[in-house]
Amino acid sequence: MNSTAAPHHLVLASGNSGKLREYQALAAGHDLQLRLLDGFKSIAEFPEDAPTFAENAAGKALYYSKYCADAVLADDSGLVVPALRGAPGVHSARYAGVDAPNEAKIAKLIDALQGKDGTDRAAYFVCVIAAAVRGRCVAVVSGKVDGEILESPRGSGGFGYDPVFYFPPLRKSFAELSADEKNVHSHRGKAFRRLMGAFE
Repeated sequence: MNSTAAPHHLVLASGNSGKLREYQALAAGHDLQLRLLDGFKSIAEFPEDAPTFAENAAGKALYYSKYCADAVLADDSGLVVPALRGAPGVHSARYAGVDAPNEAKIAKLIDALQGKDGTDRAAYFVCVIAAAVRGRCVAVVSGKVDGEILESPRGSGGFGYDPVFYFPPLRKSFAELSADEKNVHSHRGKAFRRLMGAFE
């Protein structure tokens, strides 16, 4: 990780307005403006096919930074279940097939853990965030949060695997957390705070 001057503008390598809002909430209190990359959908998609979250995040930040003058932020995140040899891992988004709905991914995960209990249901979310400026990587940070996989979904918030990811310290699934609770405890929140620290 290379420390550099704090940027006043960060461009998110995404066309997802929901992800932008989440990062804007995390950036509250910082002298920082976040926006989506202009024309993101018209740019050939970066293939996130590396074996690690860090390689995917850094590769994506470097790739999209060539299309923008400001610092570009990219992330890769997912769920890791040691008892499943690390699955879903970097394949979290396509665990049940490309474009499969969250319900299908959750159903596959629950089925894979059928009959397992105790430490075999331990899991963690990980998020790696990379920042790059004009083809040069200036920071790579990560965040992790430990929990366990529930036998059935709980809560209506969040997205992805949140309804089956139980967070023992608050005795809630991630889908039951308030936005403020999630920002404090989530893997993405931890990684973003480390990114801000890297720029200090």
